[in-house]
Amino acid sequence: MNRKYFEELRQFYNKELEETLSFWYNYGYDKEHGGFYTCLERNGDVYDTDKSVWAQGRGMWVFARAYNFIKKDPRYLKAAQDAYDFVTKHCFDTDGRMWFTVTGDGKGIQKRRYWFSESFTVVGSAELYRATKDEKYLQTARKTFDTMLKVKTGVIKTEPKYNPEVIQCISLASPMILLVTSQILREIDVEKKDYYHQIINDSIAEIKLHVHPEAKAVFENVNPDGSQVSGSRGRLVNPGHSIEASWFLMTEAVYRQNDQQLMDLALNILNWSFDLGWDVKEGGLRYFVDVENKPVQALEWDMKLWWPHNEMLIAFLMAYKLTKDEHYLQQYRLVHDYAFGHFKDNQFGEWYGYLHRDGTVSTDLKGNIFKGPFHLPRCLMENSLQLQEMLKNNN
Repeated sequence: MNRKYFEELRQFYNKELEETLSFWYNYGYDKEHGGFYTCLERNGDVYDTDKSVWAQGRGMWVFARAYNFIKKDPRYLKAAQDAYDFVTKHCFDTDGRMWFTVTGDGKGIQKRRYWFSESFTVVGSAELYRATKDEKYLQTARKTFDTMLKVKTGVIKTEPKYNPEVIQCISLASPMILLVTSQILREIDVEKKDYYHQIINDSIAEIKLHVHPEAKAVFENVNPDGSQVSGSRGRLVNPGHSIEASWFLMTEAVYRQNDQQLMDLALNILNWSFDLGWDVKEGGLRYFVDVENKPVQALEWDMKLWWPHNEMLIAFLMAYKLTKDEHYLQQYRLVHDYAFGHFKDNQFGEWYGYLHRDGTVSTDLKGNIFKGPFHLPRCLMENSLQLQEMLKNNN
């Protein structure tokens, strides 16, 4: 192991993380109402005051986790606690479910059929419990987790995405997010760790339904029995999603005393998804891929988005750390050079979110309803901690 390289890389990640957290603290953190604005221009100016409820929970988690694991900065804790207060006061509708977007001062705008607002509130609240040991945060995490499970299992009815008499496909996002949410809860809410562990088992089983070795692909949509859905919907791969799932599974393999079957599954997913998605000509990961190279209906299919590159940085560094296979370090360096060379804004900080296929900037905004203080700071934080562990174990 080149110790000097990894020491310098960790210093680089720590610097990038501090700058990124400062960007969101200075420009996104709403000190009047609590929570985070995410619709930010290149220089951090707010161009829309509507708030993403996903981003409230995600920002809560990021700042609380940074406080817990990176730096005991009271500003980080205060930002997370203010986001929690905003969420619990304003982001739950009268039926117990959560809004998708609210106004800057907390009036509900839109709800969606998904339970992802709930899931991010769960992990943010749990991380605050880890920071403070205040039971209110744990109770919110538990209660909201129960709500999201009821939505997922149909106990709480929501409008289906498709006519169930015609299409009954399931998406990869659901078991992925349930997996990582349950992993975080199992670590923090140890009294109920066996309960969360069983949900993790079920989530892994559901993820496996999407894995098709014969196609060397992880399909975004499959039938409930795992068979391929007909048409373009069934040929669709979101390589960034699959790669994100791969490092969740690697994390689980380590938790299970280096479960080799789970590790092999994770590495296959990583390898196949990279091979399918990486743009050999222009660099970067394409957003969507049709496994038969037929047209993809989503117009952004060949764009390069920020978050899949964050997930690749985590996954390839983790794969190298766990296998010591130099191939994964080479892949990491390839992604690192592309990502920091194309997405990073050296003048104003943070990352651009959306590039054309050739790597030029499509829009110079720093945030919107979907892009906020999450994927980039999570990546910087996780890789800093991975590098810390690698250096410690190599002493």
